[in-house]
Amino acid sequence: MSAETIGFIGVGRMGLPMASRLIAAGHRLVAYDVQGQALGAVAAQGAEKAQSPAEVASRAEIVLASLPMPDTVRAVALGENGVVEGTRARLFVDLSTTGPRMAKAVAAGLAERGITAIDAPVSGGIAGAAKGTLAVMVSGPPADCERLKPILQALGRFFYIGAEPGMGQMMKLINNLLSATATAATSEAVVLGVKAGLDPRIMIDVINAGSGRTTASEDKFPKSILPRSFDYGFALGLMSKDVSLCIGEAEALGVPMWIGNAVKQMWLYALAQGGPEQDFTALITHIETWAGVTVGGKRR
Repeated sequence: MSAETIGFIGVGRMGLPMASRLIAAGHRLVAYDVQGQALGAVAAQGAEKAQSPAEVASRAEIVLASLPMPDTVRAVALGENGVVEGTRARLFVDLSTTGPRMAKAVAAGLAERGITAIDAPVSGGIAGAAKGTLAVMVSGPPADCERLKPILQALGRFFYIGAEPGMGQMMKLINNLLSATATAATSEAVVLGVKAGLDPRIMIDVINAGSGRTTASEDKFPKSILPRSFDYGFALGLMSKDVSLCIGEAEALGVPMWIGNAVKQMWLYALAQGGPEQDFTALITHIETWAGVTVGGKRR
């Protein structure tokens, strides 16, 4: 597929590196963001600025969006000056995490104007977005998804999940529930070890060599927790939102989530203690407060 004009709405922490990869792949980008600084950053790389989602959707047939909250996606897609009011858009690709029910509602609203919604949430964080190694979980009509495949492969690995709206969202919520569970459980375990007198760095080395290793022990602890930088690049408020969305979907489907509900409460507690903007790796600091210990810091 030859390079073409693509609309991109939301060029913040995740959106900017994804937009940058599309520009590097040779696509002409028309971008919009409510933050002028973010829009200026992508314009400096060659993107054209738009004044609203509707303008983006009037200048590009394919519109991608990377937004923080489900209600924001709804407003951008269906609200005043939204994508639904554009004159050219035919495909709306949501890279955000909104949950299946929101994805279906957005798809239904856009369909009334002849626009097909594709949910394509991503996993892999800011580093994955910059490197083009994201997991992209795509659901929608097969022919449309196949058309989008070369574009989305510039962002990472393309996974076709299914034809129905929301299937990609469900896959993303399940993935993030497991990631949140690994982070919470590993944090509790390492705090326990430190309280008992163990060296946290040795603990992580042993865990990673044994059967207890998780994505948290292999990645989050060495990069952001043991150095106490807490700068992994994903907000705790967003992780809490994703877990809550997943539990809500499980409840709607009648699936018991004993462990999932406990994990949800842990993230809600950390959210209440430190606010939504703290890095999600800072979860461990709230467990440390309970235990009266500190994990990591400068290497001895």
